[in-house]
Amino acid sequence: MRSGANDLSRYSIFPQISKWFESKPKPYVGDAPVIKLSKGYNLHLAGAPEKETLQRTASRYAVNATDFRGIAPIPKVVVTVGQEVAAGDALFFDKNLPEVIFAAPVSGEVIEVNRGDKRAITTVVILADKTIRYNQFLPFELASADRNQIVKYICEGGVWPMIIERPFGTLADLHRAPDNIFISTFDSAPLAPDANIICSGKGAELQKGIDVLNRLTGGKVHIGLNASQTESPAAEFTQLTGAEKHWFDGKHPAGNVGVQIHHIDPIKKGGRVWTLGVQELITLGALFLRGRHEADRMVAICGSSFDKNGYLSTYVGASLGELIADSTKPNSRIISGDVLSGRQDSKDGYLHYFDDQVTSIEEGNQVTLFGWAVPRILPSVSGMLPNKILGDIQYEPNTNTNGEPRAFVMTGQYEEMLPMNIFPQQLMKAILTKDIDRMEGLGIQELAEEDIALCEFACTSKQPLQSILRDGLNMLKEES
Repeated sequence: MRSGANDLSRYSIFPQISKWFESKPKPYVGDAPVIKLSKGYNLHLAGAPEKETLQRTASRYAVNATDFRGIAPIPKVVVTVGQEVAAGDALFFDKNLPEVIFAAPVSGEVIEVNRGDKRAITTVVILADKTIRYNQFLPFELASADRNQIVKYICEGGVWPMIIERPFGTLADLHRAPDNIFISTFDSAPLAPDANIICSGKGAELQKGIDVLNRLTGGKVHIGLNASQTESPAAEFTQLTGAEKHWFDGKHPAGNVGVQIHHIDPIKKGGRVWTLGVQELITLGALFLRGRHEADRMVAICGSSFDKNGYLSTYVGASLGELIADSTKPNSRIISGDVLSGRQDSKDGYLHYFDDQVTSIEEGNQVTLFGWAVPRILPSVSGMLPNKILGDIQYEPNTNTNGEPRAFVMTGQYEEMLPMNIFPQQLMKAILTKDIDRMEGLGIQELAEEDIALCEFACTSKQPLQSILRDGLNMLKEES
């Protein structure tokens, strides 16, 4: 539903009553139209990152090959243990797309090349130099270059893996221009980092990134802006040029780029769009501004199990154990990402490639006797007491799902959590029955795991919806 300051439906002969009671757009939006999303849910959890920079650093960094979908099972490693690399040097490449290199985020010595099943590469680990050295690329004249030259420069700079193609969430196709490119400038997931903080002072890199993307698509570059907050988004976002701006007002998952694509220009059958995160866009812009692969990341340390929360400056793939030090409470779970769609990890693990958030919450490995019958204060989308009367209280969650898988019943819960014109429950059942035509008809190509993570949290039947969706996308990709 679109709502703008000049919405004439308020003044028609038969005005809609709801129009008179809906919230007014924020002053900073001006006369721009706002896409209001009435569905969704904000999980208010304790442990939000404070606006403070934590003085921690990591010495070890890893690029994890399993973070990328669609590449060959066993990528070709081009470094050996003991070899010195500069930031931007190739670590491995996809055998199906040898032009696309996966670059070192930092300079230093390669200390591990780890393999998994069937000797597939899992991680390449680097012991970082104290002062980062960069592989310096030649200056690039964007204005006079053609598309092929731009694509080649991005590949050589190791930035191509940061561009994701939908549907399927794979690496972007080198040889096919996308219909459009989408960037969300805010994250509405629980305890998500504030993009205004992580992109502060990066306006030049963001603008250059937009300029580059405009040369890669015959369509438009779209950016999603947050119209839900009291304060305006940072000038680094609002002053961008060359991109079509869209304001979104709503609860989570309003910040998901998939939801924004659905309301701006949905993916059509056979269509392809690209997406980038804002920090990946900064890396792209830095490559064209300074000729370097700058994989800096501002990461939020958050969750109720940390002694101290805040932001820290690091690089892609930092060691989780060094980032969080000894600040977690006993019996805690470490998550790379957010609590809804992140991945469980350990202090021996590394920040996943696209993550800018490390969350820690209590392990829910304790059974509450007759827990189903005892009123408790739990994070829940249910309107039952006492949650309903507590409003925006901040919960200290644990990992207990408070139930186990049961019959997949129709409840209507998913539809209340997903602000898209999609029937998620029917879609999940179509995937389970491997009905490809029905899956396509119900819009599977518009979804990624993060879009239905909230549905999975709310699910009475405790179904692993994100896993089911991935199975469906893999089936559809094999058929296409």
